[in-house]
Amino acid sequence: MSIEIAKRVLEIESEAIKKLIDRLDENFSKAVDLVYEAKGRVVVTGMGKSGIIGKKIASTFASVGTPALFVHAAEGIHGDLGMIIKDDLIIAISNSGETEEIITLLPSLKRFGNKLIGITGNIHSTLAKESDIVLDVGVEKEACSLGLVPTASTTATLAMGDALAMALVEKKGFKKDDFAVFHPGGSLGKKLLLKVKDLYHTGTNIPIVKDDALLKDVIFEISSKRLGVTAVVNGSNQLAGIVTDGDLRRLMEKKIDNDLFNAKASQFMSKNPKTIEADDLASKALRIMEEFSITSILITDDNREPVGIIHLHDILKAGVV
Repeated sequence: MSIEIAKRVLEIESEAIKKLIDRLDENFSKAVDLVYEAKGRVVVTGMGKSGIIGKKIASTFASVGTPALFVHAAEGIHGDLGMIIKDDLIIAISNSGETEEIITLLPSLKRFGNKLIGITGNIHSTLAKESDIVLDVGVEKEACSLGLVPTASTTATLAMGDALAMALVEKKGFKKDDFAVFHPGGSLGKKLLLKVKDLYHTGTNIPIVKDDALLKDVIFEISSKRLGVTAVVNGSNQLAGIVTDGDLRRLMEKKIDNDLFNAKASQFMSKNPKTIEADDLASKALRIMEEFSITSILITDDNREPVGIIHLHDILKAGVV
């Protein structure tokens, strides 16, 4: 029984969104232009469930670089209108188009000279008549069996808000780097913002040995720096190779005699190790590590001298996943 109800709800709500497609016309394009050309902010207002949807729409606009905020309609008529300036664009949401608090706001907004986009399910309503542009989100029925709980109507409104925001993304030429600026805290922002130089080990924390270093010195350097590797440099301090824990194991397997500890780093190092630039994204370092099944990457300067090293754990700790 529950599954059948769920299927019916999802069918009704998906159909409500699908029917919006045929209603998209020049009004939608004009609405996108209004938002794009707004000199102030986008102020979204609504009541009840429409208000909750309005908060999400405002948040979406803000996340793609369009300054936006939500003003609760009831709070608006009791003082919060002071948050709105004349250059702000207003998006008012009301399914009936007759929500008392919204209608009470309209004269003040007109007096301020704000442009108004109305999102409503009733294109013959007061809100629709008073709006500069109307976006029709009307639905044939709610998914609630009683026809009372806002369900399909709020879903349609949310989808229309997303359509507006995404059309604006394309119109503004919004890129990944722009997106990262407004999302610095999450893993997505870290993928797009954190660079190798923000995470790598430098100075005396870089494990380095000369190419003529003996095995015991190599082991000591790897153990003391605790990164499981060490860079190997030539007489000019240029990167010649790298020695990993795996290289040491393979050496032990091949050479079990008294000459083992007389072996020099140049004899058992891995040549041509992977390197990365300090200004590269940490996410790029992670991709290289995954592709070549390695846990560390060296950073070199223009003279190919090691200036840093970044380890898989550094990236994971930073949340770049």
